[in-house]
Amino acid sequence: MITVINGTNRSENNTDIFADHFFELIQQKSAEPVKYLALHSIPHDWFSPEMYDSKHQSATITALQDELISPANKFFIVSPEYNGGVPGVLKLFIDAISVRNYSTNFKNKKIGLAGVASGRAGNLRGMDQLTQFFHHMGGIVMPKQLPISSIKGLLKDDIIIEAATLEAMEKHVDSFLKF
Repeated sequence: MITVINGTNRSENNTDIFADHFFELIQQKSAEPVKYLALHSIPHDWFSPEMYDSKHQSATITALQDELISPANKFFIVSPEYNGGVPGVLKLFIDAISVRNYSTNFKNKKIGLAGVASGRAGNLRGMDQLTQFFHHMGGIVMPKQLPISSIKGLLKDDIIIEAATLEAMEKHVDSFLKF
């Protein structure tokens, strides 16, 4: 199973447009089941001091881990750039699921990354941060990452219209599925 993760909890986010497109491409090209986790669409009842106690974690975080994280053998994460790095909610989510069944999360699992940003760097620093997080947890991060910059100029009516970006996204998915 492959889990695609949209790494922001901001409502009406542009990351969703790119994450949805990656999700559709992966679904079309993969024989494996593909699931989608958008951090903006889940309850955030797990953000509390109890999130660090596996016996008292919220049912939400436990269910997400059991359904979308532990059974996955691959992850594709689309992360926007927030203040030169990853959104806090993405790091917080990774921290929360790391409390229970740590070794079933990312250890020996393959991870593809794409960054999106309204600026020019395409969240390169955020992808570096994610790479460090996942390496620490035993994940295998695909060496090639895809930074997508100046995203507002790539969209019209919430649709990706720039042909070179669409082509780059498709090639990145092909590389990810071969990885």
